[in-house]
Amino acid sequence: MRIHHLNCGCMCPIGGALFDGFSRGLTASLVCHCLLIETNQGLVLIDTGFGVRDVKAPLSRLSPFFMNLNRIQFEEKYTARAQIEQLGFKTSDVRHIVLTHLDFDHAGGLEDFPEATIHVMQAELDAAQERKGFISTQRYRPNQWDEVKQWKLYSALGESWYGFEAVRDLDGLPESILMIPLAGHTRGHAGIAIETSEGWLLHAGDAYFYRDEVGTDKPNCTPGLRAYQWFMEVDRKTRLLNQERLRALSVAHSNEVRLFCSHDAIEFDTAKKINPSPVHGRG
Repeated sequence: MRIHHLNCGCMCPIGGALFDGFSRGLTASLVCHCLLIETNQGLVLIDTGFGVRDVKAPLSRLSPFFMNLNRIQFEEKYTARAQIEQLGFKTSDVRHIVLTHLDFDHAGGLEDFPEATIHVMQAELDAAQERKGFISTQRYRPNQWDEVKQWKLYSALGESWYGFEAVRDLDGLPESILMIPLAGHTRGHAGIAIETSEGWLLHAGDAYFYRDEVGTDKPNCTPGLRAYQWFMEVDRKTRLLNQERLRALSVAHSNEVRLFCSHDAIEFDTAKKINPSPVHGRG
């Protein structure tokens, strides 16, 4: 089994280095970091980024507010479907999709894989269906997932993982893939941990946004991404607590767990350099 790192969406908000920490021009460069895992149970996709329908008819699918704020680049080459087909697979080969959360830039491609089972925290689907308040109605776009036929919903239970609550029995998935509840950004936000032959990968989703927020005792974040995290959070205390716990994990267990978030382009490029990664054989 192997892991492929995919960028399933490009966003270029005004602000340059004030967002991404490296751009020299007026606009920043943010990615939508997704994973494609080859398993004996078929392909497993971790988040989807934007989908083909988002690209072809964005005004009917997405919030104009976030389209303009994030300056989303609507190119079909960034979709998970296009990249998976380029790797030589079919959409029907994707049997499972595991979501960090249901925000528009993480779940837009769900309907590109109609045969897949969708795995997500129960609290996240509840929040997405309720859609209370302005931000909630803009971030959750039901027409991105109203055709999903098969949901698998979870709550935190069972044996912990490095001190975090963990969902270990994901229906139909290898034991080497875990869901780690990391609420705060959204009510049912989760990270996805994958055991490989070289240790654990933790896709932390939007639990943090900038590479220097983890892996150090002196965290740092750009002003743009710090403001965006504040703007999007549903529970500040819980978000900051989970971010601190991730930071502690990244420092204390740097040889065992490699973290990355959804939107940092530098983290994505680093991951691609060692792509693809072999997954632990017990899966």
